[in-house]
Amino acid sequence: MIFTSITPATLQRYYKLFKAALRGEENDFSNVSINHALVMLAVPMMLEMAMESVFSLVDTYFVGRIGNEALNTIGYTEVVLTLVYSIAIGLSVAPMAMVARFVGEKNMEDAGRAARQALWLGIAVSVVIGAFGLYYAEDILRAVGASEAVIQEGLNYTRLMFGGNIVIMLLFLLNGVFRGAGEASRAMRVLWLANGINIVLDPLFIFGIGPFPELGVTGAAVATNIGRGVAVLYQLYILFSGRSVVNLSGGKFRFDGSMMKRILNVASTGAFQYLLASASWIFLMRIVSKSGEEAVAGYVIAIRLIIFTLLPAWGLANATATFVGQNLGSNQPGRAETAVWKSIRITTYYILFVTAIYLLFTPQLIGAFVEDPAAVEYGITALRIIGGGYILFGFGMIFSQAFNGAGDTRTPSWINFICFWLLEIPLGYLLGVTLDYGVAGVCFSVVIAEATLSLIAYWLFRKGNWKTTSI
Repeated sequence: MIFTSITPATLQRYYKLFKAALRGEENDFSNVSINHALVMLAVPMMLEMAMESVFSLVDTYFVGRIGNEALNTIGYTEVVLTLVYSIAIGLSVAPMAMVARFVGEKNMEDAGRAARQALWLGIAVSVVIGAFGLYYAEDILRAVGASEAVIQEGLNYTRLMFGGNIVIMLLFLLNGVFRGAGEASRAMRVLWLANGINIVLDPLFIFGIGPFPELGVTGAAVATNIGRGVAVLYQLYILFSGRSVVNLSGGKFRFDGSMMKRILNVASTGAFQYLLASASWIFLMRIVSKSGEEAVAGYVIAIRLIIFTLLPAWGLANATATFVGQNLGSNQPGRAETAVWKSIRITTYYILFVTAIYLLFTPQLIGAFVEDPAAVEYGITALRIIGGGYILFGFGMIFSQAFNGAGDTRTPSWINFICFWLLEIPLGYLLGVTLDYGVAGVCFSVVIAEATLSLIAYWLFRKGNWKTTSI
């Protein structure tokens, strides 16, 4: 365990370590103690992931004051945008894993080459997604089950979010570079900046406060894009100014075929891995929508709360991925494996605590975001069922990120295909529609799928093939 005894000296030591983690005083974690490395990496990554989820919660809070149709616009759009997030997160696995491996090898030149090609890849992919989303925004909303009233209310929101997807893509990709380089504190500060701007601008643009126009739900998209856009400019400034160990100005900024091929080898299956998981949520949303708009509103809030509290654990998983990559790069697979088991223990304690909060204060948590009594009841049902199996999410997350940190993105892809497409979707339809359990049936299918995923990932991790992955 990381925290073995609680004494004043121990608390003082970890307080100093906490401050050092926020400052980001180290970037090579292949030659320091595992406990020290995990704290230094996990603290800023947990805060980074928590900040990413704040975007959704802030938008949900303010837009929820407009009404169910506005709230459902965000819900339906976010379901499809999850595909964009998944592509961005999946693509970011490549620069994270490769930069981590190169840093472990002390090969900073190739770390810069990988980062430059990742930037080119992100720009190219975002242009394609943006064009598609702008043109087919209305069809996209209709395809996921949105009513005509919701489409009319939120079409501009959807177009703006898809049109501005480049800031999502680059934000994740460049933070992947920072994480792989061991500069987790930089990634954290980037999200702090983006969220601070979004929190200030959200109510101004949504409600038309002062000189700002009243844009309603569209204002949430404007605020979010501005916040993320400023953060991306800050990332580029750091990487081009030489303030990072990965320097984008250190070589020619041109297409590099050999490095791009290596990036794509990891990124393609990385993106596919996350697409499999997120696309399954679109099908589940379609099933939930059969129970009515109130069911969608309650379900969306429950899922956002789950994601909000799960993202700090996701931050620890990202820390584990960076540690695994750097230590495999320095030919120390034993240290990499030990770190994964330590992360599992920490995640268990954290999620058990959050689960207790969910089960004790479910009505208050859901009621803080929506006032409609029917929506509240649906939200309570979803949060209690998924919250009951919450710990399973954390286990699967740590193991999957360990594979990703090693550059083995294919293994999590196959696991996701089996658990989400062959199990979760058919089971969700059976329980939610055929057996008429509605939202409760969908939520039970999620818990069962996550349990299966954790068991498969545990078995494959113990086999140890990930230790010999080459990238």
